[in-house]
Amino acid sequence: MANRLADATSPYLLQHAGNPVDWRPWSAAAFAEARRRDVPILLSVGYAACHWCHVMAHESFEDTEIAELMNAKFVNVKVDREERPDVDAVYMTATQAMTGQGGWPMTCFLTPDGAPFHCGTYYPPSPRQGMPSFRQLVTAVDEAWTSRDADVREAGTRIVAELAKQNEVLPVSTVDDEVLAGAAAAMLPEYDRRHGGFGTAPKFPPSMVLEFLLRHHERTRSVEALSIVEGSADAMAAGGIHDQLDGGFARYSVDAGWVVPHFEKMLYDNALLLRLYTHLALRTSSARHREVAGQTAEFLLRRLRTAEGGFAASLDADTDGVEGLTYAWTPAQLVDVLGADDGAWAAGLLGVTEAGTFEHGTSTLRMLREPEVPARWTRVRERLLAARDARPQPGRDDKVVTAWNGLAIGALAYAGAAFGVARWVDAASGAATLVADLHLVDGRLRRASRDGVAGTAAGVLEDYGCLAEGLLALHQATGGTRWLDVAVGLLDTALARFADTGAEGAFHDTADDADALVWRPSDPSDNASPSGASATASALLTASALVGPDRAGTYRAAAESAVGRAGLLAGRAPRFAGHWLSVAEALRQGPLQVAIVGQDGDSRREALVDAALRHAPGGAVVLAGSPDDVPLLADRPLVDGLAAAYVCRGYVCDRPVTEVAELLTALR
Repeated sequence: MANRLADATSPYLLQHAGNPVDWRPWSAAAFAEARRRDVPILLSVGYAACHWCHVMAHESFEDTEIAELMNAKFVNVKVDREERPDVDAVYMTATQAMTGQGGWPMTCFLTPDGAPFHCGTYYPPSPRQGMPSFRQLVTAVDEAWTSRDADVREAGTRIVAELAKQNEVLPVSTVDDEVLAGAAAAMLPEYDRRHGGFGTAPKFPPSMVLEFLLRHHERTRSVEALSIVEGSADAMAAGGIHDQLDGGFARYSVDAGWVVPHFEKMLYDNALLLRLYTHLALRTSSARHREVAGQTAEFLLRRLRTAEGGFAASLDADTDGVEGLTYAWTPAQLVDVLGADDGAWAAGLLGVTEAGTFEHGTSTLRMLREPEVPARWTRVRERLLAARDARPQPGRDDKVVTAWNGLAIGALAYAGAAFGVARWVDAASGAATLVADLHLVDGRLRRASRDGVAGTAAGVLEDYGCLAEGLLALHQATGGTRWLDVAVGLLDTALARFADTGAEGAFHDTADDADALVWRPSDPSDNASPSGASATASALLTASALVGPDRAGTYRAAAESAVGRAGLLAGRAPRFAGHWLSVAEALRQGPLQVAIVGQDGDSRREALVDAALRHAPGGAVVLAGSPDDVPLLADRPLVDGLAAAYVCRGYVCDRPVTEVAELLTALR
């Protein structure tokens, strides 16, 4: 049997390369083989850091008898959802429609033309809680295909037609002050006042919603909005979802109180949280928020940066097949590392009990109170981290995903500029160089690379939008014109290839020349990361404030049209429109532009830059340099030979100012 996954760039696919299942990657050849044999496609979708994906692989895909059945009755296709989000989106929509829920691993049965006729998620090796075993499932699907193939094909066709209708573009709806205020108010009854965040278990970091509420507070001075942001940020930072030793955040908490995380760490979560905690630290002057931002940035550099300078997709939830093995502690283990006094002190500080908060008497680490002696905590933390580093470590999915690297580039550039940490900006520049040099092929993005080799999957809309936004942040942090030029090229491609020609302001998630799927996905909702459309709208708005007048109007109009298409979503389901609402707040602010002219090393210029970074609202553009260096600074001279700041809102400018106090007044 050919090992068809051996040359994959996806670590997830490589994890399955040795299975007895005859896996094929998603390809035209796989569907041609299904048509030749007249058998269904068995599509299995997951990702490298997925705990239950590993469980199902061990229980079923490594079983030779099950593999023989799969090979005889199906063409088996394995997909990394992170490498092919377009394929995942189409069949996750079908799975949710058929079962009322979704998740990974995802298991779908398709006709040889790609139409789904039966979908589900995880299936156990033996019947459990009303769920059939995986062997029973594949046997039943084969029997249905063999005895009623015409009915099965017709059902698949009907499902595709129905789901395509549900995928229609949202109507235009205004996003004005009333909608923004209503969205903020809608968060109040859903806010968990005891634990922070929204809803009950499982609980995910609501990064984009909190960013919207912070921007809303900046514009309206809403006390309620800020209280939700601070309460949630403080609770997450103190919880087990936050790695108290190494920095960074896990994917979600399995409980409402942020105590026990699902231990996988995703690049996109940590990039979004880095930006949020940086913005919050600037707004509140909180040393704790600043500390969390710094620890998150250092986690990205220490644990996720690849040898080529990009950022890896994730760290696994499991270590040696055991979830949380690396991270959980007992009181005795703390004493073994720290001694009796420090061990007991650390147990009380970090919530490590004899009964345990996790499994088998172990506990996750939380910060139950502020350490009375910070130096003692620093010493204890370093010793515990060194001991933990000596344990077996979770695997790393080291593929470099374009969109998520865009988020990391933007967050590191923003945080590095805000806090004056040059190595964070340098790391953002290194990742940007890798992606621009390797992922951008003949003007078009590839979705991912690994070990310096670009994959074959085409970039989707979120890749263009998130990378453009990240490069625009890097342009502001460095003044480098390359990043502005590349970002503009990406946005021009997005408008040309992804825009819905029949509905102004709407976007498809795949390009007009991408591989054809059973329908062309177009999901405007923000979920774990910004939707492709909201990321693109954000980048268009930012670019409109940075480019010259020849493009500014076009980009702003495109951003406004895109936000209008999301108005219904923002009004009815604001928790799934967090990034859209942040873009709308930035639009409502102008967007704000702060152009600061002056020579490098000029202390007056540096003071103006520092004030602008600390006091400009989220979504503002802040850029400094010599006059005429870049479009934003063109025709903005020094004032009486002094460095000066030009503050504009919606392309209407105040008089230039040379003093920090005057700049703060202008920003207010």
